[in-house]
Amino acid sequence: MRETAEEIGELQRLLDGSLAGSTAHLRSIVAERTITAEQLAGVLTGMCVLSLATVTAAGEPRVSAVDGHFLHGRWVFGTARTAAKARHLAARPAASVSHLRGEDLGVFVHGKVETVDLTAEPELLAYFKRFYGDDAFDWVNEVVYYRLHPHFMTVYAPDVAKLQ
Repeated sequence: MRETAEEIGELQRLLDGSLAGSTAHLRSIVAERTITAEQLAGVLTGMCVLSLATVTAAGEPRVSAVDGHFLHGRWVFGTARTAAKARHLAARPAASVSHLRGEDLGVFVHGKVETVDLTAEPELLAYFKRFYGDDAFDWVNEVVYYRLHPHFMTVYAPDVAKLQ
């Protein structure tokens, strides 16, 4: 877990507000089957496969998979600069992601991405180099990283003990 107490508090407010503002149907599924922000940050460690939803210029949805890293209460993910999803996000930064672990965990997030300048965030660049290997990519020219700033986030976790 890399989150500060302030980041955990912000994440908990987001989770609470998202659930409170959701539909009765979603609340009936999630309300008694969720976990706290602190528990979530403890579960989302390392690389988590995300389903990323973007939108084409014609308004058509596209879903693809990316390596997600939950860092400081936000999903950070990357892709090739030449990928279609990179073009979509450059033109339309609204995105949704989900991370699923069978029927034990579902994390659903909607928000807007910002492009991350890894040269301006040496701690983040060092994290990715440790994770993927120092020479895995041309970190400036070959890949682009994004941070998703959520306005909605909900978690389905019916048995927290299964996540430990």
